[in-house]
Amino acid sequence: MTKEKLLLLDGNSLAYRAFFALPLLTNDHGIHTNAVYGFTTMLQKIVEEEKPTKMLVAFDAGKTTFRHKTYSEYKGGRQKTPPELSEQFPYLRKLLDAYQIKQYELEMYEADDIIGTLSKQADEQGLEVIIVSGDKDLTQLASTNTTVYITRKGMTDIEHYTPEHIGEKYGLMPHQIIDMKGLMGDSSDNIPGVPGVGEKTAIKLLTQFPTVEEVYEHIDEVSGAKLKEKLVNNEAQAKMSKQLATINREAPIEITIDELHYEGPDVDKLFGLWQDLSFKSLIEKSSYKAEAKETTALKFEIVNDLTEEQLTSPMAMHLELADEHYHTCEKFGIALTAGEIAYYIPFENALKSKEFIAWLEDETKRKYLFDSKATQAALLRSGIKLNGVDFDFLLAAYILNPAMSSDDVAAVAKEFGYSDVQSNDVVYGKGAKKAIPEQKVIAEHAGRKATAVFSLQPKLEQRLNENEQYDLYRNLELPLATILSQMESQGVSVDRHRLVEMGAELTAKLKDIEEDIYEVAGEKFNINSPKQLGVILFEKLGLPVIKKTKTGYSTAADVLEKLAPEHEIIQHILQYRQLGKLQSTYIEGLLKVIHQDDQKIHTRYQQALTSTGRLSSTDPNLQNIPVRLEEGRKIRQAFVPSHEGWKMFAADYSQIELRVLAHMSNDENLINAFKHGMDIHMKTAMDVFHVEAEDVTSNMRRAAKAVNFGIVYGISDYGLSQNLNITRKEAADFIERYFKSFPGVQEYMKNIVEEAKKKGYVTTILNRRRYLPDLNSSNFNLRSFAERTAMNTPIQGSAADIIKKAMIDMAKALKEHHLQAKMLLQVHDELIFEAPEEEIATLEKLVPEVMANCIQLKVPLKADFASGATWYETK
Repeated sequence: MTKEKLLLLDGNSLAYRAFFALPLLTNDHGIHTNAVYGFTTMLQKIVEEEKPTKMLVAFDAGKTTFRHKTYSEYKGGRQKTPPELSEQFPYLRKLLDAYQIKQYELEMYEADDIIGTLSKQADEQGLEVIIVSGDKDLTQLASTNTTVYITRKGMTDIEHYTPEHIGEKYGLMPHQIIDMKGLMGDSSDNIPGVPGVGEKTAIKLLTQFPTVEEVYEHIDEVSGAKLKEKLVNNEAQAKMSKQLATINREAPIEITIDELHYEGPDVDKLFGLWQDLSFKSLIEKSSYKAEAKETTALKFEIVNDLTEEQLTSPMAMHLELADEHYHTCEKFGIALTAGEIAYYIPFENALKSKEFIAWLEDETKRKYLFDSKATQAALLRSGIKLNGVDFDFLLAAYILNPAMSSDDVAAVAKEFGYSDVQSNDVVYGKGAKKAIPEQKVIAEHAGRKATAVFSLQPKLEQRLNENEQYDLYRNLELPLATILSQMESQGVSVDRHRLVEMGAELTAKLKDIEEDIYEVAGEKFNINSPKQLGVILFEKLGLPVIKKTKTGYSTAADVLEKLAPEHEIIQHILQYRQLGKLQSTYIEGLLKVIHQDDQKIHTRYQQALTSTGRLSSTDPNLQNIPVRLEEGRKIRQAFVPSHEGWKMFAADYSQIELRVLAHMSNDENLINAFKHGMDIHMKTAMDVFHVEAEDVTSNMRRAAKAVNFGIVYGISDYGLSQNLNITRKEAADFIERYFKSFPGVQEYMKNIVEEAKKKGYVTTILNRRRYLPDLNSSNFNLRSFAERTAMNTPIQGSAADIIKKAMIDMAKALKEHHLQAKMLLQVHDELIFEAPEEEIATLEKLVPEVMANCIQLKVPLKADFASGATWYETK
């Protein structure tokens, strides 16, 4: 019989470790996710390796514990938890619920005490126990049956503490860890210990005298007058510190070992949460299998040529693709239904049918689709222009509930009460298990999707009308889908030769920088090795140590940026890293996705993804080409017109989110600044620092810019302090001064939250909604995040509405003016075109005018523009 294994995790400690180990990440809805992601990767690794039969995650119940009665300053001096971390705890708990792992907390006790009590009980029962934490305090619990895993670098590099390992590392027994803490103290928990006694001295003393008490019983035998004096003067403090460091293994817990049985996750619930958190790579790599659900019988036929009778209108239509990427598209087929029977026609047969193609292109034949953009783009690649699109299930569902960002019909249909369709993961598998099933399976699956679209169409359109969102759906998102499909199909031409040249230039530059680094360092070493780099910087060159990891010195970007003024080598290393990423991610990445037939890149636009309504570019992401570094900007030199004698033209909204903020907040200072064409960052710096324009320094303007844009995104003092490399207090003071300078903004923030609490949602200029059920939550973290979201979503969402409306108006204007110019890309607030040189003068007048007048605000909308032989030259 296999020995039972209990896995105990220190929830708070691991969440903190994960948060600070990873850069700030957000999902598509703006929720910070780095702590949850780091915790998940660690949990996955531990569960797969250890295969526990019982599990529990312990949490601290609050800031006050029984230890505070002994020492009121226990854990004092700790900085307030960053809101970016606080907002993740509810999602961490949802994650554990999805894994079906027990959670427990106990008033007045710490997670350590819960773990200590349960591990003692399990040890006595002969269970194997694994404890996982980022806090070495728990190493005192190691025993023959209990191993304590302490996370080191990141979240998956783990050190195993057994009694033997503790003996090798410290020369102590596990129970002596508390004595070591009593003598040396612990700054992280504000345990004072004996001032001037460090780890080495504490270990030396305990090797001679096994406990704190015995040290004092033999105080006269302690060598060194100064050390003896320190010990004598702090005897009470040392004994109290040991008491504080001692884990209570008799805590009055009510949960039992028998209740901790672990059988694995609720896969549907876990995948749903991962989807919401944008952990798509975890879904792809996961060994968990989505479960098939029971469905009712579906009447469907596989046909090669659809008859006139079968082409009934209205008709649901679903184009099934294995992979929507432009040049790896495997075409399957099209499913149609008018309610009673579903028809499936293989794609190659559909293309041979003149009657069917005529039906597809017939404007009078109404079609209901799941994703009209993807369908139109796929048909355009085969030379077919789909007309008569009358309903888009994905867009309707997205507008009704933007938090549900799934492109799987089953997931979306289930949200609206229709569960008679399987998920794509069930039918095709996922990751390495993904495969094309037999045609009958595909036909039934596609037929069920078409039936879901047909069945739910009336319900969704009714809901849109009830919400007063039908106009947003019909006149903005639906026509935009057609424009985006044309842009995807059109693609943007890329000069492969120029990209290769840039790659060679970067390689040469990297080699030069490498040589510079070796020369300054005085030796060759692996620049990409943090360990070797740490030795060079902090031991050989003697630079100040800012942060240490469990494996040595931290050489993270934030650390290097702080060290930049200290030594010339730092700038070389930062540049080396930046250029290396450009080379691998962008030069090599873009070369891989240039289509061989037309030498173009065909990005895909995710129209129903973000909670704010922003478009997202994928496969590849052309919205994310770095522009802060000159070498990054130069990548745009490879994007060129597709015809001789044509030029690139780009127009970019100027500070659109700040203009929307001025409009929505009705702040007089902001409105006047924009009406008078002032530099808004200069104006902010003047008001916040109380100086005249000529006295505004570049640092003042940079700080003002960070706050201006930070306010739009609901920045916290922690977030601003990270951006500007200042203390949290300085950042908080800066934000406070900003609100005093722009009182209308602060009033808007307050009012929008109050209004949202009453309604349950916020809206944009065009009535896009974002529901915020957590605004009235009793959970402080959930409520705080919802409040920040209520403040910034109307601004970001309205900016998204404006650029989308501008795209529709531009497409119409190009047609009305009979221009050959084509809209190629949308990158945040920028539209990129290609056009014959003789049309550039017309675009210079037309594009800014259309963009400025697509929506009327209390402040003028302004678009800057430029043209050139490449995208790079339009800046």
